[in-house]
Amino acid sequence: MPTESARPGRLLDVVLVKGGRTKIRYEAELLADDGDRVTVRAPWAGDVARDFGFVRFEAGDVFTEHYWRGRWYSVKEVRDASGVCKGWYCDITRPAVLTGARLVVEDLDLDLWRSADGTDVRRLDEDEFAASGLTERDPQAAATAVAALDELERLALHGGFDALLGG
Repeated sequence: MPTESARPGRLLDVVLVKGGRTKIRYEAELLADDGDRVTVRAPWAGDVARDFGFVRFEAGDVFTEHYWRGRWYSVKEVRDASGVCKGWYCDITRPAVLTGARLVVEDLDLDLWRSADGTDVRRLDEDEFAASGLTERDPQAAATAVAALDELERLALHGGFDALLGG
């Protein structure tokens, strides 16, 4: 199936949709597009720092984000302003859609965190996923989302991130 790919170096408008509405939109530099995986880089897009307790995202942080057209997740490597890796924040999403200079991803409320040293791997927002009603509205999508979270957790726990991200 043909896919639209993009030229590295150009800017994309990344749009994260949740519950049918735009949750966040930001500009990112396209690093690579192999027809399946789109990789972009962007500074922390939040207005203020966000402290999760296990990691803090703040001004100066840089996200290298990997989106797939055929996988139900995205993986975001987070580095601080000095380049030190904080870890990877992963969103369970429907496959990404790139149209022109717009990359759209639908967030499905499940997340995973893996610290830079690999000692902290945690599933996040399972309560939000349960409350979202996706299991009732679209049982197949819900099952695929849970399977994607399981896959990412296995990769995070057993050293599979390097292979996944091409490192």
